[in-house]
Amino acid sequence: MRSQRPTASTASAAARSSTKKAWAHSPIYIEGPVMRLNCPHCGERSLEEFTYRGDATVRRPALDAPAESWVDYVYLRENPAGRHEEYWYHGAGCRAWLVVERDTTTHMVHGVRPAGAASENARSES
Repeated sequence: MRSQRPTASTASAAARSSTKKAWAHSPIYIEGPVMRLNCPHCGERSLEEFTYRGDATVRRPALDAPAESWVDYVYLRENPAGRHEEYWYHGAGCRAWLVVERDTTTHMVHGVRPAGAASENARSES
């Protein structure tokens, strides 16, 4: 059997790919050394194992507090520059809640402790 000559296609031109290339590296870059946290249970670990969960200095108002206090508690947060205490969750490790004292301008970690210790300190100060 003889092969036939290819005929010109009547279909439209091939479409370009709709997918994009993946980033080679994360688009977020922090200058200097990579931030690491020293978990009191697991030792020093990479930041990727942890999740930031919020300000550890905010105190819940009393149940009978005015509505304005509750609005401030739920919606308003400071954005401090310098040392600050934050809640972090070690989801890819021991699953502990931690309080991290960190400088928000340099990302330098000054201390890490279990979150239960933070609430005990707050109760003793009251």
